[in-house]
Amino acid sequence: MKLLVQRVSSSRVLIQGNETATIGKGVLVFVSFDPEDTYSEITKLSEKLLNYKFFSGEDKKLSLSVLESKAEILVVPQVTLSINTKKGLKPSFSGAANPGTGLKLFGQLINLLAISMKGIKAGEFGADMSIELVNDGPITFWFES
Repeated sequence: MKLLVQRVSSSRVLIQGNETATIGKGVLVFVSFDPEDTYSEITKLSEKLLNYKFFSGEDKKLSLSVLESKAEILVVPQVTLSINTKKGLKPSFSGAANPGTGLKLFGQLINLLAISMKGIKAGEFGADMSIELVNDGPITFWFES
């Protein structure tokens, strides 16, 4: 499982020109699943995502989590995070979970996040999406199980 997390002041997902999800202050999370990923990895990384210090506190240091800062989360499936780019010039999706497994794991991730936090927003698995964001900082983190 891989997460590319960007702190944003706003972000939204459009599918065929229609806005399907939007957030204000929060994190935009691009997620990809590998064939060996399990519910256990999803549980660990969802806890890390909710509790990692992405936001500045009164001390101007990164000392507040999504939960502590009452920020929002927008989760977008992005299979290309699982592509190995070390060799060749054409993407191979063999490093990614198959679509059925990816869809199941994506649903599990959203459900786990929703237990701790109301209003989780998400892109649509398998859809051709346009993502708009205003990266705040810029602050971007990479997480991998």
